[in-house]
Amino acid sequence: MTIHTRPVAPLCGILLALIGSAASADEGPVAGGRTVTDNRSTDASPELLPLNPQGTVMLDRSGQRVLLRTKVVLQRGVLEMLVCLRQTKEHESILAINAEAYVIHAALLALGAVPGRPVQFAPEYHPPTGQRINVFVQWKDIRGRLQRLAAQQWIRHAVYRYYETPMANLPDDLRLPADDELRYDRYSKQLLWFGPMNLAKRDELLKLSRDTDYRKVIHGFFRQSRSRRMQAEWIFAGSGFHVDQDSGKRFYRAEGGDLICVANFPSATLDVAIESSAAGDTLMYEAWEERIPPAGTDVTVELIPVFTKKSAETPRAPATPVPEPAPTPDP
Repeated sequence: MTIHTRPVAPLCGILLALIGSAASADEGPVAGGRTVTDNRSTDASPELLPLNPQGTVMLDRSGQRVLLRTKVVLQRGVLEMLVCLRQTKEHESILAINAEAYVIHAALLALGAVPGRPVQFAPEYHPPTGQRINVFVQWKDIRGRLQRLAAQQWIRHAVYRYYETPMANLPDDLRLPADDELRYDRYSKQLLWFGPMNLAKRDELLKLSRDTDYRKVIHGFFRQSRSRRMQAEWIFAGSGFHVDQDSGKRFYRAEGGDLICVANFPSATLDVAIESSAAGDTLMYEAWEERIPPAGTDVTVELIPVFTKKSAETPRAPATPVPEPAPTPDP
């Protein structure tokens, strides 16, 4: 894992000064992300300000959004991240970006977004806080058509896991099939099921017994194992800094990779506004494989700060789509 060790506190100030200077002819950030229309016309292009040498982080002041040039690195698997930094957590993140996290933090500040507080686990759990950030993904499908979705639509509650319900004893009329995903643990007194359950399997299992309690358990397994879209919103938790004891320099903690998280991390720049475990065997979310384009696909991620009740309404497609990017360096 590559962890950047550049002291970034002074660099954030320099970057913000450069952003302000480059945009001095403008009126400055508007206090509210705008709701965009469904016009996909490419007649006009937004004026974008690149914020890093790679051109992977851009500021769209007129659109009140930060744009990230990323690549798909994972289509299937449990998730800790939506977006990680390159060469950090690609095994648990859908997208990776060749950039430094502090640049993205500074870009959100330039739009007027206000960071909150990262998650706290000790002495007791406190969820992360911060300004809501709407996150969208843009890419071109295999026919070259521009697609745009709320990023939550690429993420679902994990279904490839064990579901368990206490049951003191099996019904007298129940005979469990051999080598089936439905099992009974006589030591823990639990009925177990693994993975998604379709309608045909549900009906097959219901026919095994007329016992009311058993049938309730099967219906419960069916409901829990259905694909459900992630509903949680992202917030600008703002990560934090740690101090090198030898040099006294401060380092931005998200440079370890924790950029846009779906599991709570104290180092997250953007985190979900709910309790979401980061433990490997209890990760809450997984990639929705059928909805995600192939690995290597260029994806533009939009970060749109929400300032007002009106702007919190879900934006549709942008009035001026992002212009065709140069090829993104491999993450």
